[in-house]
Amino acid sequence: MPVERAEEIAHKIWGSFFVKIKNRTEDWLRHTWEAGKEVIHHSHLPKWLRDNDYLVKGHRPPLYSFWACFKSMFRIHTETGNIWTHLIGCIFFIVLTFYFLTRPSVEVMWEKKLVFSAFFAGAILCMCFSWLFHCLCCHSEHVGRLFSKLDYCGIALLIIGSFVPWLYYCFYCHNSPKVVYLVCILVLGIASIVVSMWDKFGQPQYRVLRAGVFVALGLSGVVPAAHYIMWEGLYHAWNTAAMGYLFLMAFLYIFGAFLYAARIPECIWPGKFDIWFQSHQIFHVFVVAAAFVHYLGISEVAHNQSKMGVC
Repeated sequence: MPVERAEEIAHKIWGSFFVKIKNRTEDWLRHTWEAGKEVIHHSHLPKWLRDNDYLVKGHRPPLYSFWACFKSMFRIHTETGNIWTHLIGCIFFIVLTFYFLTRPSVEVMWEKKLVFSAFFAGAILCMCFSWLFHCLCCHSEHVGRLFSKLDYCGIALLIIGSFVPWLYYCFYCHNSPKVVYLVCILVLGIASIVVSMWDKFGQPQYRVLRAGVFVALGLSGVVPAAHYIMWEGLYHAWNTAAMGYLFLMAFLYIFGAFLYAARIPECIWPGKFDIWFQSHQIFHVFVVAAAFVHYLGISEVAHNQSKMGVC
């Protein structure tokens, strides 16, 4: 009897304990689920979440939960397009990277795989940091600031990674300028990352400065491009060094950055682009398109160099 009584008491205690855990878990899940559905007016946002005054409605409030933030990916709000444009772009470049790196050596040499990996790593990290920032920016001020800095680092890494294969193959037989330009873009990229670590860099009033820093970093490529044209001539640069792809890529990046900095089109029609087709979403699409254009360009440059043979 005493043993049976003890078992009965233990059963009741543990049963009560698990019921409490179950109820609390259900309450927490219900709370985070309801929080993920809530959207508010721009005027109701805390100061640290206010970024674009022209996006009037559909904002997520502070969620203070990673689960609620990730769950909000599947709901409609001002960041939905920003999250998915770069999440899809990230997945696309992961698949492209896997396909490229698994090609047999007779098709793609290990040297080419290694050089292209710098570009792939930059593109994947850029888009990964970007969608994570837009997903988690409403978690809390501290988390939002942290992932904002990662987002800016990702942009710099994409620019640095994009330079590597183009410089490597354009100056394939000229080691001195190749090394100098690679070191220069690395130093400039690190400098832009250091600047982006400044807390005020992510504030709305420095939006134009942010765009300007990264556009300037990208435009530093004008120097090696001009150098190559002076050496080889415009015809050779266009047909062998894929300058056409380079110019198209630059246009997509710069035009996208201009729309981002000027907040077009929402600054013209406030409240009309709260959810879709706002400037930041358009900028994201241009970034993905420009990165793919660059991949096509460096593929052509590498192919042309392989046809020329050894130096």
